[in-house]
This record gives sequence, C-alpha cells and structure tokens, in this order.
Amino acid sequence: MVVSLVAGLLVGLFWASRPEWVADMRLWRAVGDTAFVLLTVTLALGPAAKLSVAAGRLLPWRRQLGVWAALAASLHALLVINGWARWDLGRLFGFEYIPQLGYVARWEPGFGLANAIGLVAVGWLLLLAVTSTDRALRRLGPAAWKWLHSGAYTVFHLSVLHSAYFLFLHYAPSFHAGVPSPNWFRLPLVALGVVVLVLQAVAFASLVRRRAARMAGV
Repeated sequence: MVVSLVAGLLVGLFWASRPEWVADMRLWRAVGDTAFVLLTVTLALGPAAKLSVAAGRLLPWRRQLGVWAALAASLHALLVINGWARWDLGRLFGFEYIPQLGYVARWEPGFGLANAIGLVAVGWLLLLAVTSTDRALRRLGPAAWKWLHSGAYTVFHLSVLHSAYFLFLHYAPSFHAGVPSPNWFRLPLVALGVVVLVLQAVAFASLVRRRAARMAGV
C-alpha cells in the first residue's frame, strides 16, 4: 500500500509539472517517468546496501518497488499503444500513411527502434515481476532465479535508451515545429542513470577490495 501510494503521488507530480501538454501525452509520460524512477530506486538499493547499513534496512522494500515499476511500465506501454498508436503496430514502429506521398512511409528515424527497445524492456520487466515471489524462487532454485533477475540492470539500460530518445531526440526542432519546451526530466534522467552506474562501480570496487583484504589476511 505504501509503495502504491508513492507511485500514485509520483504520477500526480509528473502530471502537474507539464500543464502545457495535451492530456493523453501528460498521462502516459507521467506514468512512464514514474516507472523509471521506481526502477532506478529498486536497482540502486542493491549496491547501496553493500555500502551502507542504513540502505540495507530498505532492502525488504525492493521487491515491491520492482513490482510497481513493472506495473507502471506496462500501463505506460498500454496507454501509448491504445491511445496513440490505436493498436496499429506499423504506426507504433514509425510507419504511417502520408497523404501527400500517397503511401506508407517511415516518418521519423529512430522512433520505431526506441519503441521496440521499450517493449523489450517492459516484457522483461514483467517477467521479473511475475517471478518476484518466494514460490518462484523455490521453483527455479536460487542460482537460476538470481541469473534471471540479474537481467534487471539490462532492463534499466534499455529503459535509459528508450527514455533518452524521447527526451533528447524525438521532439528536436528539426523533427517537429511548435512543440512544447524541452522536457524538464532530461537532466534528472541523466542524473539517475549516473547514480545507478556509480553505485554499481563503487560497490564492485568495494567487494574486490574486501576480498583482496581477506586473501591477504589468509
């Protein structure tokens, strides 16, 4: 309940921060940004717990944060597919009928690839959410379960690529005229991505250093 309330609050804050956008775009972007924030916190907790006892106390929240990140990401994808693409896969992947040309054309470079990356990330995230249970852990076994869930960082990297395209490239003036001002979430996205990468690197270095110290002691 706590995590669901936090997720709802984030959606509301993201929604309120972009009053100049049309309602449907505001909604799916608010839900997508919420999914990204929840996923970032989920993945940051693991390496942070190796560096801080205080962060380690938050580890029990990681499963629920990940599940709600998956739910928000799935809702984001559904809103886009239903509300914008209208279940037209061609349009979703960047192909649309251009009346001036008289045929279907790819109307923007990178758009289809960015959406394909997003769909792969959502599918993988759903698989992780479905197996985020004690029963799944018992059925798969600790080694297989851990191997499967190590893919969460791949999902994060895919999510960064998907989001970065729409934040930095899709609405560039060369592609669209009269679009809203640049999305304010640009710098926060970069910062969140860097935080996760730095935490991973520092936690890895700390692990190697402790192992070397133990070996030296032996």
